[in-house]
Amino acid sequence: MSVPVRQIRAVHTADTITVYQAYPARIARPALATGRFVDPFKRERMTWIKPSFLWMMYRCGYATKPDQEHVLAIEITRAGFEWALANSCLSHHDRDNHESREDWSARLRSSPVRVQWDPERSPHLAALPHRSLQVGLSGDAVHRYVDDWIVRLTDVTDTAHAVRDRLRAGDETGATALLPPERPYPLPAGLAATIGASG
Repeated sequence: MSVPVRQIRAVHTADTITVYQAYPARIARPALATGRFVDPFKRERMTWIKPSFLWMMYRCGYATKPDQEHVLAIEITRAGFEWALANSCLSHHDRDNHESREDWSARLRSSPVRVQWDPERSPHLAALPHRSLQVGLSGDAVHRYVDDWIVRLTDVTDTAHAVRDRLRAGDETGATALLPPERPYPLPAGLAATIGASG
């Protein structure tokens, strides 16, 4: 069965969705110790959350790139995640979602959240034909994320390394078995239209 081109796939429960971020030890360790992001995490900067574990692996090189050595699984409320999507703007102009480039540009300036669809990745980090959602939080959205949405932080760096090691050993089946069980996220129709989802 083919995967829709733009579909959110994630680990989720009735109340939460898991997203991923990668940080250096100086940010990851205090966050894990307190269960939330604290100094030196900077609320003033846009922070990107990713529902796809493999896209996070592509971005951080299986937790080997500088300042991305610790991968965190962040379980957040579905209410918060859907608030972010409802208050988002696509990071590029999409004629199917905006009447004009001016309409899109005005929304981009006023929105605290940006969304973009990038090629999903295989375990070997090759681009796939369908897309994965990235959500950029700024301003009020970052404060809501840090103060209200986070339910649990978990260090999944060891999982990242284990998947990489099995792939290097030629054990694709073993590597795949370690991946988080992501499945389609049930978006309300209005939100799907806002972010340009196709399924």
